[in-house]
Amino acid sequence: MIPFIASESASPVDVQLLTLGTTIVVFVIFLLLAMKFVWPQILKGLDEREAKLRDDLDSAEEARAQAKAALTEYEDELKKARTEAGEMIAQARLDAKAAAEELRSSNTRELAEMKTAATADINAAKKAAIGELHREASTLAVAIASRILDREISADDQQALLSESLAELGQTK
Repeated sequence: MIPFIASESASPVDVQLLTLGTTIVVFVIFLLLAMKFVWPQILKGLDEREAKLRDDLDSAEEARAQAKAALTEYEDELKKARTEAGEMIAQARLDAKAAAEELRSSNTRELAEMKTAATADINAAKKAAIGELHREASTLAVAIASRILDREISADDQQALLSESLAELGQTK
């Protein structure tokens, strides 16, 4: 009979001890060699991967915290800038209002001064015109009187008459 050909009477559940023993010994040797050389490398790789993942996770957490801090700082700066801008606008409005009020006050004062100066000029011109009118009137009166008296009045006489006439007019007012 050929050893490799199974006999019809052999059952698939029959255990051959030599094959079983050889398989167990090879498995144990393989297991020992794997535990000695392969598993440490696999465990080392897994530990390195875990450490790398942990470092990446820590870095990501740190970056998130920094980003959150930067965002908070940015929001604070933005809020501060908005507040300052509002204050600057309010101050500019107050300054513009004060400048307009000062300009209005200055214009009112200048107009009052110009009115006072114009009034003074008008009064001075009025006095000068009245004085000139009195001189002309006195000159005319002297001329009429000299014709009536038929004599010429000297400049000194004319000045004296003029002064008397002005004094009388000043007393009547």
